[in-house]
Amino acid sequence: MTTAVSTMPRALLLDFGGVVVETFGRPGWRRELAAEVHQALRAAGHTALTRGDVELDITAGRAAHAGWKNAMSRPYAPREATHREFWAEYVAADWPPAERALVVAHAQHLCRRMVELQAERKPRDGIHELLETARQNGVTVGIVSNALVGEVHREVVRELGLDQLIQVQVYSDEVGIRKPNPEIIDMAAQALSVRCADVWYVGDNFDRDVVCGRRAGVAATILMVAKDTYDPPYRVRDTPDLTVADPAELLAVLRAAESSPS
Repeated sequence: MTTAVSTMPRALLLDFGGVVVETFGRPGWRRELAAEVHQALRAAGHTALTRGDVELDITAGRAAHAGWKNAMSRPYAPREATHREFWAEYVAADWPPAERALVVAHAQHLCRRMVELQAERKPRDGIHELLETARQNGVTVGIVSNALVGEVHREVVRELGLDQLIQVQVYSDEVGIRKPNPEIIDMAAQALSVRCADVWYVGDNFDRDVVCGRRAGVAATILMVAKDTYDPPYRVRDTPDLTVADPAELLAVLRAAESSPS
């Protein structure tokens, strides 16, 4: 075990997707969302766009937004795009003014529906045991995650029965900045009344999570392998202090730190 993870942390900060939960994409979500948007447009008397037009622009907008997110892993302190910005600039930029105004007015709801429809989520193996062991050892726990709609993640946490084991949740859409901006980790650390230097940060991406942990100066940056971990948009120089397969393996690391002298 490396020195960085040989001593029990005061706090454990976790990414959401890939660490707390696994996500499984739903291939029909674009068609379903397009149908809902098209129905809302027609109900408001707007008939300039077909359902196919709406689906094409949602698909293109989502891809363009994904490209922007990849690019935002390079600046030191990236901001987060707003819900209104997503619909106004990425999806409906060339729509007639009335149609564009309608989706912008309902941008938060539409982003929420997109997140709900895009994927199914289930807890990663060992996550309950990991958080319970942290609680027993006086280690506070937080979630620090980029999110289009963090409230959906909060609901998943409640549904999984993890809300009593997690003391703080910080989501990029709610605070206006996104990883690898180190301030987002510092926000969570301050909320838990700990220093970043006493925190283990666990994420599943090199370009966002490992880089963010390094920038924030956490005690240990831990990479948890998920489905896209080894398919980054580009390589970065930062490397994790430790790589684990899942929460169950991280639990073993935490227990080893528990039994080691400080």
